Amino acid sequence: MVATTTEQLSALSNTTVVVHPLVLLSVADHHARSVARGSSKRVVGILLGQDNGTTVNVANSFGIPFEEDEKDSKTWFLDHNYIEGMWDMFKKVNARERMIGWYHTGPKLRASDQEINDLLKKFIARPVMVIVDVRPQTVGIPTDAYFAVEEIKDDGTETRKTFLHVPSAIEAEEAEEIGVEHLLRDIKDSTTTTLATRVAEQLASLRGLQSRLSDIQAYLSDVAAGKMPLNHQISYHLQDALNLLPDLNDPEVTTSFATTTNDEMLVVYISSLLRAVIALHALVDNKAQIGRAELEEGKGEKKEDSKKNGKADEKEKGDKERDSSKSSTEDNGL
Repeated sequence: MVATTTEQLSALSNTTVVVHPLVLLSVADHHARSVARGSSKRVVGILLGQDNGTTVNVANSFGIPFEEDEKDSKTWFLDHNYIEGMWDMFKKVNARERMIGWYHTGPKLRASDQEINDLLKKFIARPVMVIVDVRPQTVGIPTDAYFAVEEIKDDGTETRKTFLHVPSAIEAEEAEEIGVEHLLRDIKDSTTTTLATRVAEQLASLRGLQSRLSDIQAYLSDVAAGKMPLNHQISYHLQDALNLLPDLNDPEVTTSFATTTNDEMLVVYISSLLRAVIALHALVDNKAQIGRAELEEGKGEKKEDSKKNGKADEKEKGDKERDSSKSSTEDNGL
């Protein structure tokens, strides 16, 4: 069903697409097995799960044969007979999961996406399209979800088909969380500390925020230059996001930021002092231990010298006694 009214568009905008980690692993494995490293080709597959209207739960997926011309993206081939066969087998395994949409590894929208989406309406009434970014250097959430809609223009001209971006999230059930934790435990470097891991995660978050801000800047620049048409819904969302930012010209906000920064720097300063005191205390203890060890070694050497001297005196005394007894024997003999 293609949304044509404002109510349908607002309903689709409030729909959240929840992607499970199993789907991400399956898509990444499909791409790694099918596409050569360094190639710009993409893979396509079917998404399985439940669609209750406000939330689309993507719990499983499977890949399908797909080919397209790299020079002309409108020339493509998709085996829909394969979809029917796989769907018949999946129904026997889990009847709760339905076909709810399709995915591809973009990483961006292509010209043939609308045609592929129209073909899949043969199997799915309201297909959701999820773009999964499998590039290892990307940061942030690797999924983008879209619904096909008909854009109604303000000037009254004919409508055109386009994709409406909807929020997406990554959630896992208890069994999936255990598997993900085991994977992360195997990948995690044991030489890094918890603090280093937290700093790396915050750095990755900041890089993801920077990439999103760069996309917003590029979009606004294209709109201002006339390269892209103005979308009022996107501008309203950007305005709402910018209105949430604090006013740095307000003296109260500036004072609160300065106070928070000073408190954090005070904690860092106290921590540095404590580290210095602990280091000096450890140095003093080390010196005391070395001094006690040297003193004990000196006492032991004195005892050994005294024992050696005692043995030498006894030996000398015994030699004198033997000499005196020998001389007395000789005198008696004379």
